[in-house]
Parts: sequence; structure tokens; C-alpha cells
Amino acid sequence: MTAPQVVVHRDAGLAARAAAARLITKIVDAQAARGLASVVLTGGRNGNGLLAALAEAPARDAVDWSRLDLWWGDERFLPAGHPERNETQARQALLDAVPVDPARVRPMPAADGPHGGGVEEAAEEYAAELAAAARPENHAAVPSFDVVLLGVGPDAHVASLFPELPAVRETERTVVGVRGAPKPPPTRVSLTLPAIRAGREVWLLAAGEDKAKAVTIALSGAGEVQAPAAGAYGRRRTLWLLDRTAAAGLPRDLYPPASL
Repeated sequence: MTAPQVVVHRDAGLAARAAAARLITKIVDAQAARGLASVVLTGGRNGNGLLAALAEAPARDAVDWSRLDLWWGDERFLPAGHPERNETQARQALLDAVPVDPARVRPMPAADGPHGGGVEEAAEEYAAELAAAARPENHAAVPSFDVVLLGVGPDAHVASLFPELPAVRETERTVVGVRGAPKPPPTRVSLTLPAIRAGREVWLLAAGEDKAKAVTIALSGAGEVQAPAAGAYGRRRTLWLLDRTAAAGLPRDLYPPASL
């Protein structure tokens, strides 16, 4: 388990732009070292804010978009193209504006796909796709993602791993179907904590006053069942990217003044 590093920016806009710049650097470095880079995308206000900032970043063309594998940490189990799907929002925010290789963009199955309403079958399909992309040197039945992006919910959920629900307790499967999520829509597909922890780096994004309690709880020693964000960490680095309002409940010795 890597100890979390906390970076706090003045406001949500600056946090998104700084995270986008950081992600560009990470992707370019990974492509230079291995030829390819792999990123897990997240949805929600902060995840989509990062993608929009990335689309507007002057340095975005430093990325070789044709050599970037894109996965998702979770998805709302809705028909393809539905405006609430993370995939749909990611395409609108960034992917439609950059020359990605369609074969390297791996969205989670939609509700109107071959599995129909079978969210468990959809989860199994995505797990199989991840396993097929894994290599012997990887640390789980998933690729060693360069960066796993995760938005932090007001209840400290990440991906679609909600407090106390069975999915957050999963220790073997890499992808699960989620039913009865407290945040609509109730049916979802999600990576599990073991899959998230296979990432080289895990970045947790939180901005806004409504995230302050969750951030404080997750970084104060809470258990992962009660605060799933507390159980999300990378093999090499765990980075919390916050704005001042989300960090309001943290002790100042947890992050350097320079990060403001």
C-alpha cells in the first residue's frame, strides 16, 4: 500500500487544469518508456472537468493518442449513447476532439448490448476483456494501468463501489455488476478494489464543499467498507488532487503550503 500524497489547488478550475497537465506528462513519459500508455477514466463532475481541461490544454498534442489505451472505472448500465453514461460524457468532453484509435477505447458494455439487462454478464465480459489485455508481468488479471482516475463521491464512494454494499467487499473478481446503488441509476458496472490497486498510480479527484467530509474521512484512517476511497491506492503512487474547499477538513500538515 502506498501512502497517499495530497495536492491542494486554489479552486476547482485550477485543480482540473493542473490535473490535466499532470496527466499529459504521465502519458507522454509512459509512451516514451514503453511505447504505449494505459489510463482508466472516471465520470462525474470532477472527472469530466479534467477531460474538458485536457481537451483545451495547449500541450494535449504532445500525446500520441493512437498509442493510448482507455478503460473505464465504472459505468451506468444504460443504453449506448445515453447522456448519463460515462462513455458518452467522456466522448463529448474529450474523445471526439482527439485522434484516438477506436480499437484502444474500451467502454464498458451498454444495457442494450448483447447481454440486454444482464449486468452480471456485462461485468464478466469486461473482466474477460481486461484479462485478455493483461501481460505476464502484470500484477493482476488486468493491465498495469499507468493511471487510474477516480472521482470521490460525497459518501466517499469511488467508481461504483459504495459504502457497505457487496461490491466494495469483493476480493477476487476484477469487475462486478452493482445493483441497488444509492446514487441513480441503481444498476452499474464497476472495477473492484483489486483491479484498481493493480494500477501503477491511482489519482483521486475531489473538488467542492460537498466533498470535504468524504475526503476527511477517507484520509483519516477509515476502513474501505465504510469509505471505499480509503481503499483505493496504487502500486507506486496514490495521489489526491483537491481544491481548497474539498480539503477544508484536513490538517494542514498533511499537504505542503506550496500546493496551494
